[in-house]
Order: sequence, then structure tokens, then C-alpha cells
Amino acid sequence: MIQRQTNALEPSVVAPLLEELRGESLEHRFEVAPNPCVGAAVVSGERVVGRGYHEVWGGAHAEVNAMNAAREAGVPEAEWDALIITLEPCSSEGKTPPCVGAILDAGIPRVAIGAIDPDPRHSGAALRLLEEAGVEVRVFEDPGKFEEENAAFCGWVSPDRVRATRPWTIAKWAQTRTGQLSPPEDIGEGRWISGLDSLAEVQRMRGRVDAILTGVGTVKSDDPRLTLRAPGEGAPPLRVVLDSYLRTPTTARLLAEASTEEFGGEVVILTLAGADGARWRALEQTGAQVVGLRGDEVDRVSLVEAHLWLWERGVRRVLLEGGPKLLSSHFESEFVDQVRVYTGDVFGGRGVSLGQTLAGLSLASRADRECGSDAVLEGFLLPEA
Repeated sequence: MIQRQTNALEPSVVAPLLEELRGESLEHRFEVAPNPCVGAAVVSGERVVGRGYHEVWGGAHAEVNAMNAAREAGVPEAEWDALIITLEPCSSEGKTPPCVGAILDAGIPRVAIGAIDPDPRHSGAALRLLEEAGVEVRVFEDPGKFEEENAAFCGWVSPDRVRATRPWTIAKWAQTRTGQLSPPEDIGEGRWISGLDSLAEVQRMRGRVDAILTGVGTVKSDDPRLTLRAPGEGAPPLRVVLDSYLRTPTTARLLAEASTEEFGGEVVILTLAGADGARWRALEQTGAQVVGLRGDEVDRVSLVEAHLWLWERGVRRVLLEGGPKLLSSHFESEFVDQVRVYTGDVFGGRGVSLGQTLAGLSLASRADRECGSDAVLEGFLLPEA
């Protein structure tokens, strides 16, 4: 490719563009975590001809989205002078192919990067690959700014978190205005607190995790399906039940075959090793996988063992949909990384309130918004420095 003369990598051009891309990429922080917020732009001459962001965990990265946007704008690759990215592109295979390969395939001659990947396992690898291929690379690094905006990701790739070998866990629940997770019996059939808009959001969340984790108490009281339904998209996640003494009924709805309007992931029941053999066999005959694990100090399935099993199964992002007891045990064990709480326009309710637990959380990157008639709270629980 003949490189055209351009000022695309001049600081006066790159710095304000990086600032814009960083700010806009933060809008997707709760959908991509634990991955970083990343924005990218394709520059042709004096124009930005395509912008892209990492918008969904497991989905296309910012660089690919920006290049696709430039193509959709009708600008041929031969006129792409530079790619501006807020973070060093990925250089290894993950849920998507490495972005370095896509950049080289497009023949982009210049790349500006706003931050080096803080993950020591990959830091600087993309820069070397690009430079070895003859791409002009310039780094406009502001580590403090990146770390501030991507504290969740920096914590995820820190040595202590890497050694923890447990998935990123999102605690999601719906509550009444007084913090109960079950409404009064005369509201929502005694089950539903959230409105239709929130229920649709939850389906989209389910399509963006590897597993849904719940407890046998929720299975017995709510009899959930935990399936993936429209508007959710993607592979149906594993449906994992923590059930120390195999109390899951063989007639539970999550064990029934999926209908034509839903997709059900494999059902896995995590129990204590040596649990009742007859119950074990009966549940396996329904098609569920039953796994025996070690117990904790109160003779329940150890959360450490459960999350280690999930990790070894390849699960990296978990949606925790449980009752107050399971949620509280995860908070007490510091096994929650992210929260999403839907508060419906409902007063009163049944059971204990999680209001005090929620009030005691120190949330980073907190966001408060509305979803239909419900109030939504989101935030990250970061490890202490």
C-alpha cells in the first residue's frame, strides 16, 4: 500500500479524539465487564469515517466495529489512513479473533493507541506485532486516566484476581421499595416485581453470560425456568443450582424440555460429595448433571469449590439470580464483582430485606437509571487496594 501524507497521528488530532472515544466507550461499561471500555475510530484524510465501541461482552471489539462502520460509510480500505484506539488491541484468541489480525488484514498503515494493555500476560504484544508488520505505531499513554476509567478491568487482570480462578459474578435481583425480593401475594402473582421492560433487559443479560447461578431455595419457591427467551440472543447459558442436599424436585420446571420459544442451557446441580444416591440418580435421569463438591464449615457446598468448578468448566461471566440467603453469602464471601438491582413500584413484600446490605455496598462507577416503571442501580464492587 502506498502511504498517503496525513497528519492523522499528530497529537492535536489524536488527543481530543481519544478523549471523545474514552467518554463514549464508558456508556457500555456494565455490558462489557470484566473486559475494558474501548473506543476506536478510522481516520481518512481529515475525517473520522467510522467509530466503534466494545458494546457487549463476547461481542465484536471496538476496532472491528469501527472498521465495519467505515465500510458501511462507503470509504474503501485504501483510503484508511489511521486507526485510533483507546487501548492496545488484543493479540490473542478469545471469544473473538485477535484484533491485530483484523488491522493487518485491512492494511491500515498507522495506529495510535491511548493506553498499553495493563494485563502483564499481553502487555506490549500487539505493538510488537504491528511494528514488525511495518505499521507506524504511536502511543499516547495516560495510565492514570485509563486505570481510573477501567478500574474493574485493571482489578480483573491483577495478579491476585488472576490467581483467584473464579468467574466475574454479577448479582442481579428485583426488589420492592422496602427491599423484599418477593412481592405481596396479591401483586404479580406473588412472583413478579419488575415491569416488562426490565424483564426484557434480563433476557439480554442472560444471553451475555456463560452461566446463571441460583440456589435450591429459589428453585423450590419460584420454580424458575432460567432459559433464554427473546429479546435475548446468543448461546443459552449453563443453568447451575447450588443444592447441598439434593432437594431439587425432579418435577422442577428448569428440568423440563425447552419450548419452541426458549433456549435452555445444560442444567448442572452442584451438591455435597456423597449426597443421597437415590436422589442423585433420579435427578440425573431427568437429564441434569449432578456434581459432588466439598463442603464448607457449615456443611454446605463451598462457594470456593463451586466457583472453581465453574472456572474450570470455562465459565468466565456468571449471572447470580438467587434469593436473599445465596446473595448474602456471596457478598459476605466477597464473590460479587458487579450488581444490577431493579426496584419496582411495589411497597411491602415478603421475606427479609436486602436494603441494609445494598446500603452498605461501596460501588464504583455507580449508575442510577430508569427502565420502564422500575429504578435500576448498577455498579462495581472493586477489591480493596
